[in-house]
Amino acid sequence: MNSKEFLDSYNGFLKNKMQLATDTGFIVEQAELNSILKPHQKDAVQWMLRGGCRALFASFGLGKTAIQIQVGMQIVKKTGGKFLIVCPLGVKQEFKRDAKNLFGIEIDYVRTMDEIYNSKLSIHITNYERVRDGNIDPHYYSGVSLDEAGTLRSYGSKTYQTFLPLFKGIEYKFVATAVPAPNRYKELIHYAGYLGVMDTGQALTRFFKRNPKKAGDLKLYEHKEKEFWLWLSSWALFITKPSDLGYDDTGYSIPEMKIIYHKLEVDHLTAGFDMDGQGQLYRDAAIGLKQASKERRDWLRLRIEKAVEIVNNDKDSHWLLWHDLEDERHLIKKLLPEVVDVYGSETDLEKREQKVLDFSDGKIKYLATKPILSGSGCNFQRHCHNAIFTGVGYKFNDFIQAVHRIVRFLQTETAEIHIIYMESEQEILKTLLEKWKQYDQLVNNMTIIIKENGLSTVNTETKLQRAIGVERKVKKHELYTAIQNDCILETATMNDNSVGLIITSIPFSNHYEYTPTYNDFGHTSNDDHFFEQMDFLTPQLLRILQPGRICAVHVKDRILFGNVTGYGVPTVNPFHMKTTFHFLKHGFLFMGMITIETDVVRENNQTYRLGWTECCKDGSKMGIGSPEYVLLFRKLATDTTKAYADVKIQKSKNEYMRGQWQIDARAKWNSSGNRLLTESEIKSLPIDSVNAIFTEHFNNYVYDYETHTNIAKELERAGRLPAEFQTLNIDARSLYVWSDINRMNTLNSEQSRKNLEMHICPLQIDIVDRLIIRYSNEGEIVYDPFAGLFTVPYRAVTLGRKGYGTELNENSYRDGLRYLDAAVKKINVQTLFDMDEVKKVMGVA
Repeated sequence: MNSKEFLDSYNGFLKNKMQLATDTGFIVEQAELNSILKPHQKDAVQWMLRGGCRALFASFGLGKTAIQIQVGMQIVKKTGGKFLIVCPLGVKQEFKRDAKNLFGIEIDYVRTMDEIYNSKLSIHITNYERVRDGNIDPHYYSGVSLDEAGTLRSYGSKTYQTFLPLFKGIEYKFVATAVPAPNRYKELIHYAGYLGVMDTGQALTRFFKRNPKKAGDLKLYEHKEKEFWLWLSSWALFITKPSDLGYDDTGYSIPEMKIIYHKLEVDHLTAGFDMDGQGQLYRDAAIGLKQASKERRDWLRLRIEKAVEIVNNDKDSHWLLWHDLEDERHLIKKLLPEVVDVYGSETDLEKREQKVLDFSDGKIKYLATKPILSGSGCNFQRHCHNAIFTGVGYKFNDFIQAVHRIVRFLQTETAEIHIIYMESEQEILKTLLEKWKQYDQLVNNMTIIIKENGLSTVNTETKLQRAIGVERKVKKHELYTAIQNDCILETATMNDNSVGLIITSIPFSNHYEYTPTYNDFGHTSNDDHFFEQMDFLTPQLLRILQPGRICAVHVKDRILFGNVTGYGVPTVNPFHMKTTFHFLKHGFLFMGMITIETDVVRENNQTYRLGWTECCKDGSKMGIGSPEYVLLFRKLATDTTKAYADVKIQKSKNEYMRGQWQIDARAKWNSSGNRLLTESEIKSLPIDSVNAIFTEHFNNYVYDYETHTNIAKELERAGRLPAEFQTLNIDARSLYVWSDINRMNTLNSEQSRKNLEMHICPLQIDIVDRLIIRYSNEGEIVYDPFAGLFTVPYRAVTLGRKGYGTELNENSYRDGLRYLDAAVKKINVQTLFDMDEVKKVMGVA
């Protein structure tokens, strides 16, 4: 392949990374749609049918029910099959009413497959429980729509885990809800997983960064935010009002909503004691769910009496009383006998639904119900504009859905929302209001994108294309070359056989993304996709490496979480094995593998997969700590009779003596310990001293498990066993394990001091030094295609070699230049850690 073909092929690969949802449906002209539909509703129907598998997020009162029915009618017409709408209990009457009044058709409510087979109608409706429990097979239908699909937001829920495989393969799939993501944007991708747009685990990795100190704590990448919204708009339609799609808002204005807060005082003298027996000064429901529940029950009567007082002050109006506890319902019924109550244990579902309909039609004046029962899909705005929440909680989705049963289009009065809360629940209310603000921001983001791009993905794709490429920057010195660019494009320009040693820590597949550009190796779908991009780089690495020389690749296996795989238990993706076979495929020879132990306590804090508590419950769930590896690959020498490198790495026996060789020849290399201390390590110095003494003891005596565990127990009893890092470490005695690598001996140590951006997967300086000394000669070029903070070129310069590195991330490139300049200034000094000079060079006071 010539250079032009190579570039064309690579650019094509990058463009294919744009994973917009593809259209898999069919085109229907507006003239074919029912004339009863409003213009914005027709647009939504056309968009959904063209996409085939889409999400509709339409604000309350915009006709979401009618849109789904019309979509079903068109799919029945197109396929000759049947269409299923799955909805919460209590919503089916809304569908039946709209189907009859708007379209003049009947819809059958079905509970079993026998009822489905016997039905003569083409559109059916059922509830989530019927599908989840196996009473209905959705594959009988040509298309399915999940109404009020908020149930899919909870990734690990029984409904989600059941629905994902149960609906796989259905040609036309839709979800419809008014509240797509109440507080955490990442929940939106669960809809993408169900619709088959993108695997949920893949989307989590692509758009969200992980907190390395806490499992499951994810946040949207700042540099991926715009791309996330554009990607979202390719498969999800947000409509807050007709003007979002360019139409007149006449008839769709919502009267002002008035929120009235009722704070009730509590007796702090009853605060009691905490778990440690310490007296508490204040009652606080925000301490935890247990305390929140206690506060809810302790002040139940006070809250319900307040709710009844509010109703009695305006007995002529219709009132909706939202509660969460059965005891609350009983007390409401006792103090306000005329109220009609709806409750989950009511076995006659028809009777329960009739109550809801009667209140909706104004036949009932007061209704007491739970958001989980009546908060979704019900239209109460025609006769009611007053609602009372008898308490506050953390479930924003339930809250906002309940609010919008009366705050919606076609409401003619100012809606009054009364929120009753205790003084001790102020923080819970604050959290609820913060989620409300995030929800408003989400809707605003999506409506802006729709207004800018319309309903076509063409404009979206054009905007995403701008994320390909990076401005190339180069800084050359006689001792180093530092380049900001795509390493594939850069390596392709390097001369054959020009590099003496390659040391790199490749991206760990799609585990992290470092830049907003599609050139980023982390911006891949899965391992296969990642290695497809590596297929462009690895042959170039082989080409530029001198014959007989080493390419050392730092890797780590990846943890696959059970709620993503569906296995329920964390498993390990053997990434180092896949990397090995990848390099072998491209002509490298495998020379061996160095294993580096990692801190099991820190790893468990990151993954929760090695927990002591879980191990005690069931030891079969616990694997082992995941080590890091350095894979050693060699380029075939020109002369294979003795296989010496074309340019040998020669050492004088007077300088490189047998004792040093014995240490280097095994896979256990001791660290010099020359490193910077982080602030947290300084604070824990006494523990480090204890650990050093312990390690020295067991290096000189036979290991004794009982002694080891007894010391650990005594430290824990004395409150001296940290939860943040592993203590009482024992050096490995295997020839194949390095147990002495200083985890904090990286350029990140100084980065954290400067409060700069942390490189996510840095190479430890100890590892780099050993590899450089062992596998290169002085004056040779040592190359790292994924330079990060330029640790490899930096140490190469320090050790008398020439550093060469490429990096895509602008911040890492800029900071790496500072380290390289520091190394040049200290070229004659044996160690990095002359603190005064380093601080001056790095700009640290």
